[in-house]
Amino acid sequence: MRFDEFQEFRQRQLRASSSLLDAAETNVYRALAAMRPEPPNDMRTVHRCDLARAWLRRYELPEEWSGHAMVCRGVRHGLGVVFPWLRAVQARLWLPSDVYPVYFELARAAGLAPESYPTLPVPALPASPTDDRPEYLLLANPSKPLGRYLSDAECDAVMAWLRESPHRRLLIDSVYDLGAPFAAGTRRLLDTGRAVLLHSVTKGWLWPRTFGVVLLGPAQADLAEAFRAQPPTPVQLGLADRLLTEHGDVPRQIVEELAARAERLFERLPDDVLGTIPPVSRTCPGNYFFPVDVPAETLRRECGVLAMPVSVFGESTWSGSILTSLADTFGPPSTAAR
Repeated sequence: MRFDEFQEFRQRQLRASSSLLDAAETNVYRALAAMRPEPPNDMRTVHRCDLARAWLRRYELPEEWSGHAMVCRGVRHGLGVVFPWLRAVQARLWLPSDVYPVYFELARAAGLAPESYPTLPVPALPASPTDDRPEYLLLANPSKPLGRYLSDAECDAVMAWLRESPHRRLLIDSVYDLGAPFAAGTRRLLDTGRAVLLHSVTKGWLWPRTFGVVLLGPAQADLAEAFRAQPPTPVQLGLADRLLTEHGDVPRQIVEELAARAERLFERLPDDVLGTIPPVSRTCPGNYFFPVDVPAETLRRECGVLAMPVSVFGESTWSGSILTSLADTFGPPSTAAR
């Protein structure tokens, strides 16, 4: 069941049963709308190089990397620049099959024929033979709907995958990392010198398709001009400057609100269902996706819980489902009462 099909199914089920617990809301912008910073009223000139340095400082990355920190309009836009370049250099691309269908849409639109690997119930890296082509593996850290960061052992496995060929590289989508600095695993992978990091203000400040940074590695230096040719608008740059300088605490506030919502979800779940959520997903900062090893149909019929089937996120052979904590039911009392 694709995302749009599930949304129609979800609305029908909620209309048919007022007692059904809605654990399938995915729109974080609607759920947390009151927390999104307002855009500035005044316009001031903001330069991309200054924003790149401000972003590097916030995430405790070396400012001398500013020449490789490409300012863009978000992760989706960043991939929209990177993927055509991968096609031009005839790269092989691996995408997670069960994370974000838009990855595949963007890759195919760029003329790529991506291959896939699963992340549920745990990531399973591809084990294909190497050749002389450039080879890129896209991973998300933290990953949804897995709802957690890569473990130390999983980072070790990714680094071992890199060592198997000098032609291998990583694309790291860090949009769900609301902390500063980035997770230790992400820094470890960056320190290999063989990773491209993609980040934006989409989740931490609730401003999608506005501002992001793609931190290139030495192997992608010729991509810089492609990014410079597609800058954010002056309005977007001004907003990004305010978000980073005047609203720097918003991601932490969002983490706290999501933690409170998660606890309200957990309180409403049957014990046997709660027990199937991995502890690392339950405690991951800023997480609102919770994998459970129970089929969505079983949860709905036997537990009165509306969950998402994994097919909403892409292809998967795993029989479990995904819960979220974004519905009004799990919001602050004044919201939940509506």
